[in-house]
Amino acid sequence: MLKVTGLEAAYGRARVLFGVDFEVGAGQLMCVMGRNGVGKTTLLNSVMGVLAPTAGTVEFEGQDVTRMKTYERVRLGMGYVPQGHETFPQLTVAENLQVTLEATGHRDRGAVDEALEVFPRLVPLLKRRAGFLSGGQQQQLAIARALVTRPKMLILDEPTEGIQPSIVLEIEEAIERLHATGLAILLVEQYLELALRLADRFIILEGGHVVHAGEAEDLRDEKVGRLLAV
Repeated sequence: MLKVTGLEAAYGRARVLFGVDFEVGAGQLMCVMGRNGVGKTTLLNSVMGVLAPTAGTVEFEGQDVTRMKTYERVRLGMGYVPQGHETFPQLTVAENLQVTLEATGHRDRGAVDEALEVFPRLVPLLKRRAGFLSGGQQQQLAIARALVTRPKMLILDEPTEGIQPSIVLEIEEAIERLHATGLAILLVEQYLELALRLADRFIILEGGHVVHAGEAEDLRDEKVGRLLAV
């Protein structure tokens, strides 16, 4: 479904990614792992067109999307939830979802209801401004907004970072539920145990390179653990 080949990216003269290759199959959950500062967020931004790569290609369902705008990729079925619980803080929860719906190609109100089924905690908060939500609630809203676009692949950048444990569990369960429906997921995650529970496959980045890749069970290998140790 997603094929990344020879991807390189930089901020000015500072190169961050060096020839990254990986694939995510239909219905697969791929986990991108690595220490802080190794290029994980840069990789997702390059995949989504937020940052233009300096070399390499990104293909989605066999189509080269490397030079497409981010909104064009979203309309093809790539749903992105960046790091940082991004919402429109001045809008209510309902308005956040409605604005997203109006930007989609399908504009099917049922998509909002489907997103709220995944995160029922948001239902009693529909009239509350997003800026007054807790960090965990904002993250649930950010993921719900991506689901409103009815993605074929959901791309999540550390969705459990800095969130209270009770909502971490709810987000984990939501990811499991979405994966079980056949939705492909590309997930950046720091926590080894969470990756073990969720992932089908993984890659580990170090210094902007893929230094290890494999099946989820391989994450139990001591060598892999050393690559992730702080």
